[in-house]
Amino acid sequence: MAVAFTWPQFLVTLLGLYLSANTLFALLYLVVPGSVANARPYNFGDAFFFSLETLATVGYGEMYPGSLYGHCVASAEIICGLAFTAILTGLTFVRFSRPRAKFLFADHPVVTMQNGVPTLMVRVANGRANSMADATGKLNALIDEKTAEGTSFRRATELRLLRSHIPVFPLTWTLMHPLDEKSPLHGFDAKKFASADTRLFLSMQARDPTLAAIVYQLANYAPSDVLFGMRYVDIISQEEDGTPLADLTRISEVEPDSGVGSDASGWTLIERLEEEEGALPIG
Repeated sequence: MAVAFTWPQFLVTLLGLYLSANTLFALLYLVVPGSVANARPYNFGDAFFFSLETLATVGYGEMYPGSLYGHCVASAEIICGLAFTAILTGLTFVRFSRPRAKFLFADHPVVTMQNGVPTLMVRVANGRANSMADATGKLNALIDEKTAEGTSFRRATELRLLRSHIPVFPLTWTLMHPLDEKSPLHGFDAKKFASADTRLFLSMQARDPTLAAIVYQLANYAPSDVLFGMRYVDIISQEEDGTPLADLTRISEVEPDSGVGSDASGWTLIERLEEEEGALPIG
């Protein structure tokens, strides 16, 4: 759980646990006066700061356990302090070493015409500075259905993509699912999406050569997120030397469907180069 926290959440949680542990042990010292030598009786401040020093295994020497009870509580606190330090070190290492995906998903899937067939599309971008390899996308729909007996249930169905894998993922990729007769969403419009409470889940997986690790990320969309009769605006351009560029700030930008398809041709830069040159760009 702590690994999934943001850094501010992680630090605030650690601080809260640390202060709570010290407060607990300070109260234990206060229960028995004289358990901490040179501490003022029933003075929470003295007990709290002695607890801080003990939990951190520092022990400045001015205050020390003054009775058998004090030694027992201090010994338990030292063990807790060592365990807390070990756990904190492990969690911090995991957070720094854990590979993070940086896929950018369009805010809205769109349904637009592609080769004369209404097609559900979701655009994804690579948010890393380097290209990723062996990218795979899986699109699933969670549909609310009723049996002949009138029983409602939710059915998860994987949607067939025109292309679910690309060997190199440098910039953007538009995943497409034709809403033809073979699709479980055949005949769905905005009203039917809402009545069936159809939710879309897109999972992305790729290998990051820089980290030498596989990264994953998931996006989900509610029925109201799907835009019908819209297409994605082309965000790919080229510099004078021919270097392709993608304006990722416009990844979610759409425009009314003119019947042509998405991204002018409905393809990503990779697919266009494959068609024109018969090869994938490397780097």
